[in-house]
Amino acid sequence: MQTQISPYEALQAAVGRAGSQSALARICGVSQTAVWKWIQNGKRLPAELCLVVERETGVSKHSLRPDIYPVEPTLDVVPNPTRNIACDRTGISHRMVRA
Repeated sequence: MQTQISPYEALQAAVGRAGSQSALARICGVSQTAVWKWIQNGKRLPAELCLVVERETGVSKHSLRPDIYPVEPTLDVVPNPTRNIACDRTGISHRMVRA
């Protein structure tokens, strides 16, 4: 089971992986002061920078901005091969759906 981290913790992790606030600022194309303000004021990383930060630091876009990038569902569902689906095509329309 994966523990969810807050966007603030994700931003801190991105700073750590980048090496410093200045390094993250260079990645984002902003000043170190901007990164400092995000952290000090508890602000979220601007949405337009999430993909760049994810690519450069490995911190997931979902962790950085879960309001914009929700967790993608896993496709652990195995299709049921015994279930027949009726359709309008000639020759197949005689099949019935079994639940």
